[in-house]
Amino acid sequence: MKQKLLALAIAASLGLAGCGQPEQNKQQAADKTAMEEEMGQAELGSFGVDLSARNEAVKPGDDFFMYAGGTWYDNYELPADKTRFGAFTALAERSEEQVKNIIDGLMEKENLNADEQLVHDFFVSYMDVETLNEKGLTPISDVLSSIDAIASTKDLTEVFGKSWLTGASSPIDTGMWYNRLDPNEYQLSVGVGGLSLPDRDYYISDHERFVKIREAYLAHIEQMLNFAGVENAAEEAATILQLETEIANIQWPREKRRDRDLTLNQIERSKLTDAYPQFDWDTFLAQTGFQAPELNITQPEPIKDVIDIINETSLDDWKAYLTYHTIKNNAGLLSEDIYLANFDFYGTTLSGQQEPRPRWKRAVSQMSSTESLGFAIGKIYVTEYFPESSKAQMAELVENLRTALGERIDNLDWMGEETKVNAKEKLMAFRPKIGYPDKWQSFDGLTINSDDLVGNVRHLREFFKAEDIEKELDKTDRERWGMTPQRVNAYYNSSFNEIVFPAAILQPPFFDPNADAAVNYGAIGAVIGHEMGHGFDDQGSKSDANGIQRNWWTDSDRAAFEKKADMLAEQYNQYEPIEGNFVNGRNSLGENIGDVGGLSMAYHAYKLSLNGEEAPVIDGLTGDQRFFLAWAQVWREKRTEESMLNQLRGGTHAPGRYRAQAPRNHDAWYEAFNVQPGDDLYLPPEERVRIW
Repeated sequence: MKQKLLALAIAASLGLAGCGQPEQNKQQAADKTAMEEEMGQAELGSFGVDLSARNEAVKPGDDFFMYAGGTWYDNYELPADKTRFGAFTALAERSEEQVKNIIDGLMEKENLNADEQLVHDFFVSYMDVETLNEKGLTPISDVLSSIDAIASTKDLTEVFGKSWLTGASSPIDTGMWYNRLDPNEYQLSVGVGGLSLPDRDYYISDHERFVKIREAYLAHIEQMLNFAGVENAAEEAATILQLETEIANIQWPREKRRDRDLTLNQIERSKLTDAYPQFDWDTFLAQTGFQAPELNITQPEPIKDVIDIINETSLDDWKAYLTYHTIKNNAGLLSEDIYLANFDFYGTTLSGQQEPRPRWKRAVSQMSSTESLGFAIGKIYVTEYFPESSKAQMAELVENLRTALGERIDNLDWMGEETKVNAKEKLMAFRPKIGYPDKWQSFDGLTINSDDLVGNVRHLREFFKAEDIEKELDKTDRERWGMTPQRVNAYYNSSFNEIVFPAAILQPPFFDPNADAAVNYGAIGAVIGHEMGHGFDDQGSKSDANGIQRNWWTDSDRAAFEKKADMLAEQYNQYEPIEGNFVNGRNSLGENIGDVGGLSMAYHAYKLSLNGEEAPVIDGLTGDQRFFLAWAQVWREKRTEESMLNQLRGGTHAPGRYRAQAPRNHDAWYEAFNVQPGDDLYLPPEERVRIW
């Protein structure tokens, strides 16, 4: 927040001794008007929060989500092309519109530069439905033919190894990441994959809901196989489901897969065959092109089990599996009949989406990732839509949050001095990245054609794979971004100990340079704190200031931390958005620690910004009330029940409804909204989780 805005907030509060007398009310109104004139008009409401969304018939202490946004929730009708809608969705749609404006401009512009031509031609290829409909399955016929020609286990292994290019699937996954014991090195990670449904629970649960999903899945597989003229498609569909179920059974549950101690299992490449025999690792890895001498196995026992499944399953069954997965994974790039058949299951049945998104939005989504043309678009995006002043203000907010967390660490009563020294060292080493990369992705050598969508996607995959292979033995590139500027999100990378905030999230309701300071601290401030919190959550806290995974805690301090984390996991385990389906407090623990801790840091930073003065009362709301309302506004959302189930079973975040309730762990929230024993969200002081 600009210093002048903070100073205004302080100055405006100096004349307020209460809010009940006429002269004081006049002064309050005058102060508010002066602030608005100096600050400019906030986009939402008069100060940055849409108060018309509230349902004041709901007590804040009973349901803060509905109090803050209940009127909006009760009246908002979810569009047919959406499975959820909230603050993130609204901002993502704004970003999509902005990207579409950029692309429209390129469609009319003459003398395009090289990157602009790539964007232009890819978009044309995606939007040419007539050509796609004429081609049908032809664009992937080479892959289907190679699958049909599988005559040996070696052939099968080659097809698995090439799945990164073809869009087929493999029960053994690979991906390049950072060496967790030396973040200056890249390392190939190997794990178990190959499933189509959101989580293993969808395959193994006997609940009627999942039984019906599997019945619909069978019908869907059969329909997709029929596009390829597969004989006995119904029988093959049953075989594929059975095969995926076997893979699901041997996979670790999600909460176990996120444990960084369990998933760190480094091995020399030369010793792979001895440790995991009966699989042709040389043939498999040759298809990836990677030469790194050391790998990390994320799920050791499941890898052994999936090798058994590979060898015990007939080649014909694998051919059916690969045929289905290839069609399904490429459906969005093929003719409309194939796409719509795929959407009918994955969109409607599985997620509750009644209609596909407009094709141009699907095109923008396809083009906007880090391994597509996202940075070519992002370079234009930040020039046209991201004010440099926002970057400067955001940098200041980050430093304010860093100061606040440092003071909070100093005052922790459960952590000893030795661990505090290490924690402060990590905090001081946090590197913020804001808005956009300083060095833009080069696309030299990439070929994109205006009439070959599947070919374009393959060219992009080959381009980025070649780039990874070229760099894999070099020192890691710390200027690389994991999100494009037009992405509405943020992230923490433990290997580089960095917090990253793309340009697109630095807009209302997250950040508004004209909003009240309390709102910016309660929204983007808490998001900053959330990402910082990931460096100190149950898994991020296993890496040190240099991004090296090691234990920098004393045993007693770690035990105290785990006790508090367990309390938070159990708190979230109680939330039941769908009858019989609860939030997984252990799987979502890192995000929940980020939310609860991020709020604490942001509130602390907000109070520091006031320099000991009282915040002004605006529209009858205190600074603390505005702070927490801004947080709840960020997590306002409405979603289909199917989408909610996907989130519960397959996601790492708690649904927005419960993220909005995180303030129940903060004493200031109780005082701000007069929350009392007997209110549904009330927690006795000893049950409020205070970690950071």
